[in-house]
Amino acid sequence: MAKGSERVFGFWEAPPLIADLISTLSGRSRALLGLSTTAFTTGDLVELSELLLSRRGEVSGAILAETLLEAYGRASDGERDIFMRALLNRFGPDQEKLAAATEAYMEKPDAANAGRLHSAAEPRRQELFRRINTAQHGTSTLVRMREHLLDMLRREPELRPVDDDFCHLLSSWFNRGFLSMRTIDWNTSASILEALIRYEAVHEINGWDDLRRRLQPEDRRCFGFFHPQMADEPLIFVEVALTDHIASSVNALLAEDRKPIPASQATTAVFYSISNCQRGLTGVSLGNFLIKQVVADLKRELPRLENFVTLSPMPGFAAWVNSDEAEQGEEGLLAAKRELRAMLADREWPNADKARLAEIQSAFLPLAAHYLIDAKRKDGRPADSVARFHLGNGAQVERLNFLGDRSPRGMRQAYGVMVNYRYRPGEIEKNHETYAETGQVAASPALRKLAQQIRMEVN
Repeated sequence: MAKGSERVFGFWEAPPLIADLISTLSGRSRALLGLSTTAFTTGDLVELSELLLSRRGEVSGAILAETLLEAYGRASDGERDIFMRALLNRFGPDQEKLAAATEAYMEKPDAANAGRLHSAAEPRRQELFRRINTAQHGTSTLVRMREHLLDMLRREPELRPVDDDFCHLLSSWFNRGFLSMRTIDWNTSASILEALIRYEAVHEINGWDDLRRRLQPEDRRCFGFFHPQMADEPLIFVEVALTDHIASSVNALLAEDRKPIPASQATTAVFYSISNCQRGLTGVSLGNFLIKQVVADLKRELPRLENFVTLSPMPGFAAWVNSDEAEQGEEGLLAAKRELRAMLADREWPNADKARLAEIQSAFLPLAAHYLIDAKRKDGRPADSVARFHLGNGAQVERLNFLGDRSPRGMRQAYGVMVNYRYRPGEIEKNHETYAETGQVAASPALRKLAQQIRMEVN
């Protein structure tokens, strides 16, 4: 590395002199390198990548990385598809070097030959990604590249090795040690506030007035993780309501006419929305670290807080109820699903009288508890994606809330039911380890009792 350059959070940052040189001379330098400043084609993406890998100088490397990013930015979706396929077919390991290193290790399996084998097995695209990352906005562009790749994977699963390499490097670059947690409030920069409106994925933010109601009152908090190379772009954020009870309805939490309480009187922190902002970071663990740090920080700020809970959706529940898939011997489960479906056939059922709603609720909650605790994917993990997230973070399933979300999305995904997952500071690690090792779902006695009703019918 050139004298005077710095490495910030593991990322190369050009010193001012070199940065100015790149800015001033990039046009002339590109001409010297034989690069066009206006015309880019699909071939340029591949050839620029080869050229970038061949250079050793920091200035020429930075210029080439910037040029490659410009070319990628101007490329069509079809051209980007071709580039992704080239990453698989042209930028894998050097086969000759890999074969030689493998043969050497087989003859003499010592540490030195193991190191050479490890180096030879690394795909060339990983070094390409590292060099792209030295460019201004290189990190954010790589995240966008992976978004495109994720779309391609649905139709071209053979590109999975390229995605594995993206995940490998992004998981390192977005390691918890490189992230900073910030409080987001009504005084935060407009660009970040706009990002919250844009990325809110659970309960839509309907404009600036709605956002102000979520950020400005004393009993509201919002926290986000940020990366030094994407300082104005939240990676993930969580919205928190400070209350004097465990909330059962998101409609009440977000009501325009609700009366705020002094934060000092709160006994409960309700995490009612957690939104990932960067689809290109799918699979990179961020939310678990965020929740744990927010719990610790809030407990330190407000010692009276006793309960840390979510108010979460069950996005897969309605589809599960409407599915007749079941294992052999689960006729009782199928009968319970069909009975509930018959009760919900009238679209006006949420407005039924109290007696009818009580009847529906008595059929509804045991099935919902069974879905959270006993319904599994083929890998033995819970069927519900939100359940997998919170249980994997060390929470327990605490309580079901009938008609807790009457929004169109809430009714469509789960017939309005919501879940409280509870984070007990003294049990988070134990719950996490048990779930990771055995897949066992931590649940309150009340939830287990409800699920037992379906279990008895199944057996």
